[in-house]
Amino acid sequence: MAIILASQSPRRRELLEQMGIPDFTVRPARGEEKAAPGLTPAQLVEALSLQKGLEVASGAQPGDLVIAADTVVAVEGRVLGKPHSRQEAAEMLSALSGRTHTVYTGVTLCRDGAVLTEHEATAVRFRPLTDGEIAAYVATGEPMDKAGAYGIQGYGALLVEGIEGDYFNVVGLPVCRLGRMLARFGVDALALCAQKEKRL
Repeated sequence: MAIILASQSPRRRELLEQMGIPDFTVRPARGEEKAAPGLTPAQLVEALSLQKGLEVASGAQPGDLVIAADTVVAVEGRVLGKPHSRQEAAEMLSALSGRTHTVYTGVTLCRDGAVLTEHEATAVRFRPLTDGEIAAYVATGEPMDKAGAYGIQGYGALLVEGIEGDYFNVVGLPVCRLGRMLARFGVDALALCAQKEKRL
């Protein structure tokens, strides 16, 4: 059985490695995901991760296990994906300044026609930001490939006063939930970690 990560996110690759998942293949979905209007943020990330998972699973070999994920930020009813420009990144950060927002990640597992989709939600509180601080953070370039225009595992940690929930979900992959989902497909992540340590 091969494990396929349907994402080009380096953060998700690092988290899978941290979980002890051995020798997985990265095969990002190539299609443009589309979701029906009117979905809640939780429904949206589940729908988008499902589309990614099914697309990659359609080209997988029998027995292969596909892991797909999608992350968005929601604040006061507004859903924030990845910014398309530095101006949009600054606007997103201004919207998050001094507020609590929610990070949603949908995760889908696919193997041989079996599909499981779930999501995780984490509350994140930003400290109030000045226009100068927002401009300085945008100038680092870090916001440009991240939902909500920040990375909690990078310089964006300087903006976060606190979180409630799964930290790794904010990075882009809810590790604890994924571990439970993998177990339903017969993959014991802790046993894989133990085997990895024995080999070292």
